[in-house]
Amino acid sequence: MPNDSAPPNRRSDTPALLRGLESRLDLLYANSTSSTWQLSRAQFFAALERSASKRFADCTADQAKLEEYLETLHIDDLVLATACLEGSEPAWEQFIKTYRGYLRAAAGVITKGGRSGTDAQELADSLFAELFGLVDGTRREASLFRYFHGRSSLKTWLRTILAQRHVDHLRRSRRWEPLESEHGEVEKPLPTQITPVPAQDPHRGRYLRRFLLALTDSLDALAPDDRHRLELYYAREKTLAEIGRLLGEHESSASRHLGRARRELRAKVEECLRTGRHTGEGCPNLSPLSEAEIALCFEYASEDSPLDFRQIFPEKPAAKTAARPTESS
Repeated sequence: MPNDSAPPNRRSDTPALLRGLESRLDLLYANSTSSTWQLSRAQFFAALERSASKRFADCTADQAKLEEYLETLHIDDLVLATACLEGSEPAWEQFIKTYRGYLRAAAGVITKGGRSGTDAQELADSLFAELFGLVDGTRREASLFRYFHGRSSLKTWLRTILAQRHVDHLRRSRRWEPLESEHGEVEKPLPTQITPVPAQDPHRGRYLRRFLLALTDSLDALAPDDRHRLELYYAREKTLAEIGRLLGEHESSASRHLGRARRELRAKVEECLRTGRHTGEGCPNLSPLSEAEIALCFEYASEDSPLDFRQIFPEKPAAKTAARPTESS
């Protein structure tokens, strides 16, 4: 007899929930680029299962939430990455054709040496090796694509990894920088003088504050209906069907409008971080961030859900306008 008091195995529920959405998955498969890369239906379903299992690993899910999650995925990017993971030569050729130049350009921005610089080419090519599973020129490891779940675009994911790899490289190199004595003389570092690598980016808090500033500013700039949609979805945790009923529109229209509002909000946040300009009262303009820093802002904001949308969209807003966060707060 099963033990009703035992906690449910949340991870094992995801495949069962997906099987209940088989007709929806068949439609996603048919409308994707899977046939272009000869990705089988089973491989496509397995990719969605990995993605959904990762998303709902620490929280309960039902079919409605799962279906809403599938709507947010960058399906064709996930298909291309999965085809590369499965070893499809045409998919790899397309990936290299589409992303090699982009990776080198992004690496040039991150290293501040231009796309043709040695550091940029080494950074980009080292990521290509990880994606292909190369170790010392031999394919020995599983591709880094196994960590791509389609929650962001492939470009955003690749840029974020490039930025993190560059930060990791800087941390390692700084361990061996010569130390300066009290007389200003440079001394050779001894093993006991090596600074340990920090477990976390020391600038993480700053990037999170900058992201929150940009998010607050960008939300204020949205149309009221779009802001309300985001509030209902993220802060009130309404389903698309519930949002549709509240706003007097079909569920599919609610999904389409929500997706458009998310894209517009992201574009506004990126522009705010890129320029450092803020429109909020009492909020000073800040220094512009590089593309790599912007990628880190989004990466850190998505980790462990540090943003509480119930605070951003309070149930009962105070009569007076709440003070906007500042970078130093």
